[in-house]
Amino acid sequence: LIEKMADVSLKEAALIVGVVAACYWNSLFCGFVFDDVSAILDNKDLHPSTPLKNLFQNDFWGTPMSEERSHKSYRPLTVLTFRLNYLFSELNAVSYHFLNLVFHGVVCIVFLKVCKLFLDNRSSLVASLLFAVHPIHTEAVTGVVGRAELLSSIFFLAAFLSYTKSKGPDNTIVWTPIAVTVFLVAVATLCKEQGITVVGICCVYEVFIAQGYTLPVLLDTAVQILRGKGSIPFSMLQTLLKLIVLMFSTLLLVVIRVQVIQSQLPVFTRFDNPAAVSPSPARQLTFNYLLPVNAWLLLNPSELCCDWTMGTIPLVESLLDIRNVATLTFFCFLGALIVFSLRYPGDSSKTVLMALCLLVLPFIPASNLFFPVGFVVAERVLYVPSMGFCILVAHGWKKLSNKSVLRKISWVCLAAVLFTHALKTLHRNWDWESEYTLFMSALKVNKNNAKLWNNVGHALENEKNFERALQFFIQATQVQPDDIGAHMNVGRTYKNLNKTKEAEESYMIAKSLMPQIIPGKKYAARVAPNHLNVYINLANLIRANESRLEEADQLYRQAISMRPDFKQAYISRGELLLKMNKPLKAKEAYLRALELDRTNADLWYNLAIVYIELKDPTEALKNFNRALELNPTHKLALFNSALLMQESGDARLRPEAKQRLLHYVKEEPQDANGYFNLGMLAMDDKKDVEAETWMKKAIRLQPNFRSALFNLALLYSQTAKELMALPVLEDLLRYYPDHTKGLILKGDILMNQKKDIVGAKMCFEKILELDPNNVQGKHNLCVVYFEERDLIKAEKCLVETLALAPHEEYIQRHLNIVRSKIASLGATEQLSLPADGTATPAEKKKSFQNSKEVKTEQKNTQTTIDNNKGHSKNKKRTEKNNMDKETPKKSTKEIKDIEKKRVAALKRLEEIERILNGE
Repeated sequence: LIEKMADVSLKEAALIVGVVAACYWNSLFCGFVFDDVSAILDNKDLHPSTPLKNLFQNDFWGTPMSEERSHKSYRPLTVLTFRLNYLFSELNAVSYHFLNLVFHGVVCIVFLKVCKLFLDNRSSLVASLLFAVHPIHTEAVTGVVGRAELLSSIFFLAAFLSYTKSKGPDNTIVWTPIAVTVFLVAVATLCKEQGITVVGICCVYEVFIAQGYTLPVLLDTAVQILRGKGSIPFSMLQTLLKLIVLMFSTLLLVVIRVQVIQSQLPVFTRFDNPAAVSPSPARQLTFNYLLPVNAWLLLNPSELCCDWTMGTIPLVESLLDIRNVATLTFFCFLGALIVFSLRYPGDSSKTVLMALCLLVLPFIPASNLFFPVGFVVAERVLYVPSMGFCILVAHGWKKLSNKSVLRKISWVCLAAVLFTHALKTLHRNWDWESEYTLFMSALKVNKNNAKLWNNVGHALENEKNFERALQFFIQATQVQPDDIGAHMNVGRTYKNLNKTKEAEESYMIAKSLMPQIIPGKKYAARVAPNHLNVYINLANLIRANESRLEEADQLYRQAISMRPDFKQAYISRGELLLKMNKPLKAKEAYLRALELDRTNADLWYNLAIVYIELKDPTEALKNFNRALELNPTHKLALFNSALLMQESGDARLRPEAKQRLLHYVKEEPQDANGYFNLGMLAMDDKKDVEAETWMKKAIRLQPNFRSALFNLALLYSQTAKELMALPVLEDLLRYYPDHTKGLILKGDILMNQKKDIVGAKMCFEKILELDPNNVQGKHNLCVVYFEERDLIKAEKCLVETLALAPHEEYIQRHLNIVRSKIASLGATEQLSLPADGTATPAEKKKSFQNSKEVKTEQKNTQTTIDNNKGHSKNKKRTEKNNMDKETPKKSTKEIKDIEKKRVAALKRLEEIERILNGE
């Protein structure tokens, strides 16, 4: 390619690069908009964790080519350049736009070389400059997905330049350039499908330019051969051989392309391209009218629009429609140029012929004339055809400038066109700054496209401006009353505004617009896949009402019956079935979804939650691990698998649990829960200093973190730092005055360490106000009475406590001690009441809460406090509110089975539901 561009001077290249930079510098400040969202932000094929082979199995948007919802746009080499961008800058839009700018500059320089084959140097430079500044290119250059056009054009032009070298001395065939051409055509086609049309241009070049034939000569030769008056000339045989090789190569590429799309055309709806589903003659008249519309955009790019679908261009339904005049005029002008270029010899006709080839042939795949496409008009597909237009303009300018009378005015007009086009391009780039600016600029041009009103609404919705977004969505329904998607958008926005009644009404309208059952006809061919989300959205709305769960399930099943491969319906139904306490059916739903997509990390995660519900932690952990294999940064899988390992009690799993939590806090540095659970792991491993550090970090991020506050205080009390625990407990009780175990721990420290009997008594009395049957609080209050030497009150208190827990042996022993003390009131020595049920009378003033005796009593208060520590971990798995519920009457096993498994699974799935519901 460098050799072929040798005659492009450095000054010319520098001028073109400078002009491109001047026109497109502000594109670097634009973000990802419109189709960029699907192709870049939502495309997993860009991620390094995705195998490279997926790029050759999926379409341009990351959807498997085998799926019906795939657009069948196969451009793996373009996606590969996106992946390289991601590798160096991830989702920094500047690098993507910069590379597009570079590619456009390369195209302009290569185009200059092509122009020099048919024009003089000055006219070639004019054509290249006009191409560089033409405003129609902003969608291809400033829109990141337009890179498919840029890359394909580079190899498209390179293939043509290579083919021009295939004619050797004495009209011999040079096969190496032909082989290179075939290779470059294949590469161009892997960037964008229209790359294959360069073969047609090569064929025309060979016959009419390289061999110098004109149409009359070819017709005369054919007539002579048919009459038997002559034979095929040798040069013509060589030409035929080259053309056969080219056409065979093209046919092979077409066959491969058909195999890639598995002989299926993409499914488009009447909203994407209304004319494609219209009856005759409206379909033919409209498609033909679109040709002069595209030509006008090249000639007068003053009103540009990013989306020309839906009602942008009304159908031409009658021969009497005035717009047919434009169609007729266009074909007359085009026909005149074709006749001129094919009939007459000379450089001028050859230039016009090659310009027409560049203008017409690359546009054919997007013309709707042979197969329907998913748009009415798309400015980006005019990128290559505009080359032919620019050559025609430059050639016409050359003719005018050669006439002395018109020379000055031709230069003035040229300067004016270049300047105004450059300004328009620079101004148009700012429209692509954000989705809001882009779609608002489109609405200035066209107010009859409901999709534009919807897209402005989406842009406002992303900014959480739901009230204003609702106005645009409602306007979309008024512009296109049968637009299912618009009614769905209205419903979703009402839901975001907590207007559930209005939301349900909108979803019901959308549902009523869905096609009715037609026996023997597949729904998949008649329903846009995203429209089926109306069933999902409606079901997700009404399932909030516990009395309507069965109704919601019926909607999910209806969606599945319409499309058995509707993965999202299985996912949402699985969540609902868990909520309905039907884990086995939920498991079936998720397994069916996994049959459709085994690479979905969220599905494996949800299945893990089901196994938690089924009390199978081993299988749950396996599925968490599968989710992490597919997505090593899956935050919920990292977090919950770590907790599952922690709660298993297997010390061998703790190092891996710690690594996953460390990974989690790296991904979510502002989530206090991650640090809290790292602290719990450290407490399990007896790493007290490390545990203290993690707990403090969690509390700094969330000062009212109930479980972190309590367990930090507990940690201090267990490591002989009871006085440090007091201010932590003060904070805990300021936020949660009814925290029973916090009150018990505080009372214990006040009585044993501060000797504050009054303060301890207040704590225990507060506990009994909250729960009169709390055995630990009541027993500790009995100890306070004993310390106050009110033996009668202490005895009565212990009798009441024993009635609450008749099987607690240590309470009976303490009662015996008090009664013995009462019986020996005359004794001089005052005995202390052993608080733990094991202390001897010599252990004076030592209450049952002493942390050194945690493991000697199965039912003492410190054990209960330890249970709280475990309970906090259990609750943390699923409740982001960090509230450790106090359940003193439940055993540890009951807490784990009920709170950790069932409630945990349901709570976590509610969070997953919120993520997947985004439309």
